[in-house]
Amino acid sequence: MRRRITDDALPIGRLSDRTGVPVSAIRFYEARGLVGSTRDASGRRRFKRSVIRRLSFIRIAQGLGFSLADIREQLDGLPDRRTPTVKDWSMLSRRFGKDIDRRIAELEQLKENLSSCIGCGCLSLTKCRLYNPDDAAAVLGDGPRYLLGDSVDDLKSV
Repeated sequence: MRRRITDDALPIGRLSDRTGVPVSAIRFYEARGLVGSTRDASGRRRFKRSVIRRLSFIRIAQGLGFSLADIREQLDGLPDRRTPTVKDWSMLSRRFGKDIDRRIAELEQLKENLSSCIGCGCLSLTKCRLYNPDDAAAVLGDGPRYLLGDSVDDLKSV
């Protein structure tokens, strides 16, 4: 049977139990400024209940491949001295949603183009010899030029 959490200020162990985030990770996030705590009279960390949502957001965002720097940038828009409101989280959701939409578009482009010439210079596919003869895309820069947004038409302007 799970214990119901009713306190407004949670000790780190109960916060860990509730979120599934190890105590060591909570300390790490706190050291990086992603979550904050206060200390009780005996010096133990106490966390606002709103930190549960922040930790859940961090956990999900990391699972989606976002870096801690990306996550911190998003969380920096939330107040750290008061519990974020629904309006605060809606604002974060809109900002974060734009980044997710961009990533979805990049993944869709990758999915569509991976079996065609991506301008990387490997010339291993028959299509590569047509779209990137003699690795012409290399003049556009390093990496898979067509996958990064350049096109065969960009070669004409170089």
